[in-house]
Amino acid sequence: MSQLPYRPNPGEIPTNPGVYRFRDAAGRVLYVGKAKNLRARLSNYFAPLRSLHERTRRMVTTAASVEWTVVASDVDSLQLEYMWIKEFDPPFNVRYRDDKSYPFMAITLADEAPRVIVTRNRRIPGAKYFGPYPKVWAVHETIDLMIKVFPIRTCSDSSYKKAMQSGRPCFPGQIGRCGGPCSHKVTIEEHRAIVDDFVAFMAGGDERFARDLNARMREAAAAMDYESAAVYRDRLQAIEAVLKKSELVLTDDVDVDLFGIAEDELAATVQHFVIRGGRIRGVRASTIEKEIDISGADLVDQVLQRTYGDAAPVDIPRTVLVPSLPEDAADIEAWLRERRGKQVSIQVAQRGQKADLMRTATLNAQQALMIFKTRRTSDYVARTQALTDLQQALDLTEAPLRIECYDVSHLSGTNVVASMVVFEDGLPRKDQYRTFGVPETTDDTDSLYQVLTRRLAYLDRPEEIEPPAPEPTADGEVVTEPPKRKRFAYPPQLLVVDGGQPQVAAAARALKDAGHSEIALCGIAKRLEEVWLPGEDYPVILPRTSEALYLLQRLRDEAHRFAITHQRKRRKRDISSVLSEIPGLGDARIKALLRHFGSVTALRAATPEEIAGLPGIGPKLADSIHSHLAR
Repeated sequence: MSQLPYRPNPGEIPTNPGVYRFRDAAGRVLYVGKAKNLRARLSNYFAPLRSLHERTRRMVTTAASVEWTVVASDVDSLQLEYMWIKEFDPPFNVRYRDDKSYPFMAITLADEAPRVIVTRNRRIPGAKYFGPYPKVWAVHETIDLMIKVFPIRTCSDSSYKKAMQSGRPCFPGQIGRCGGPCSHKVTIEEHRAIVDDFVAFMAGGDERFARDLNARMREAAAAMDYESAAVYRDRLQAIEAVLKKSELVLTDDVDVDLFGIAEDELAATVQHFVIRGGRIRGVRASTIEKEIDISGADLVDQVLQRTYGDAAPVDIPRTVLVPSLPEDAADIEAWLRERRGKQVSIQVAQRGQKADLMRTATLNAQQALMIFKTRRTSDYVARTQALTDLQQALDLTEAPLRIECYDVSHLSGTNVVASMVVFEDGLPRKDQYRTFGVPETTDDTDSLYQVLTRRLAYLDRPEEIEPPAPEPTADGEVVTEPPKRKRFAYPPQLLVVDGGQPQVAAAARALKDAGHSEIALCGIAKRLEEVWLPGEDYPVILPRTSEALYLLQRLRDEAHRFAITHQRKRRKRDISSVLSEIPGLGDARIKALLRHFGSVTALRAATPEEIAGLPGIGPKLADSIHSHLAR
């Protein structure tokens, strides 16, 4: 099909800003998007199908109609896009998998005597929230420290009402856990003042409270009121513990939300750091599943919409730090400014403390993405589903219980190595991983052919391990065990190669030449996560939620990691052995040369003058290095 039957005439599509929806034959909304120019944006979807991203092609071919709504401004299109995505939950838009609610600390300011609680409910009327916190115990730990300094109410509403009516302190008040009026130690007005200090401290981590307590402690000690001094001392220790638990990461007048994002072709993880008064007051993590191709900047756009779409004005900070600016950053700033009622700036951290913090958040996001993918492939139900999905998608006669994946790695055409990783029953068998050196090769496909030919040869000559001498059992019977095959001789049900049509063709040729066409074969291309089969003109596109796709992706990534690790070790070993032979070169100078040139090949191509340009390498030693490597 070269043209979609529901494609509107270009003249029918307005050039105004607006929001569009693709629907399927049943009327379900498949995808929602916004555009500054609807005609220009929609024309991209109706380009020749062969030029579209595979997943975009699947979306437009699944759709049966497209409709749009013109809006007055780009900011209005942002708001409408968010509302429609929330209302229709389209399957081809990004989907937030980890949508759990996080615990918050809330102060119920609308109450007569506000109390501090731990809650996941963000809709308590008049409440002031702090967080989110990664764990419930972290909120309780902070509250325990805070009420030592600012003793505000912690008891339930029923306990408070009963205590106020009976004149008898509530139970938390009797044991020193509640400092509200129900404890009969303060009036409602005095308690409200303490609550205001509690909120002010949490909002800014203001160290003036520590200075004030320190001054009071010294005054009491000077007046020999040691009992009061001890109380101030304990409160000072508590406030210092709270400040220490939330170290200053930026200057104390900075309110920022920072988003670290890690992504691959199928998923992304977001680490949202909430920084108030220069301190990290909360961390929120989420995982996003992607269906159609979406750039990093577009992903930032979606993350900001979701984060602030329903946020209270006080939860929107003055500055938002992101890894990359979305195309419509100015429109999002205007949208946030409208919601906050004050200026909002979206920035990319370039240098200094903010850039360091962004690297930390991104590292956390990368770790979370790795854990997310590992857990999916480690779960028994998911593994079983993955193998079943693979069997159906690749039209196999049985589920592939043993899968081998191959990747070729090189450094500018040199130091070519290949890796073989093995998964059995959906889990890695690291004791069966192998690496192969490829001394001479023309390209990656030739390397892959050589490696598979060598590996498949083991299937035709399985070496046997001599079994131990049989011993008679208790009844005198002798049981003889059959010889065991070495692990390398076990045949896989499926071979996976890292790459597309050329790599699959080379692997198919190796299987045919080795006489093992009974082994199934596929390739996974990294750019689009397409699954290629031998002799096919079009790839298999597995759904985003397919466990099979995550398993193939994990196989490919593991093979790539293993190949790179082996190559680095080998290169380091080779480089060190060559350079250590040169008189006058110690470990420090070898490391400096490697950092600068990267490999012996690059060093060999350097002139003596270029080598002598490094600190600690004089002209004489440079000549010696050059002449030694030129042999």
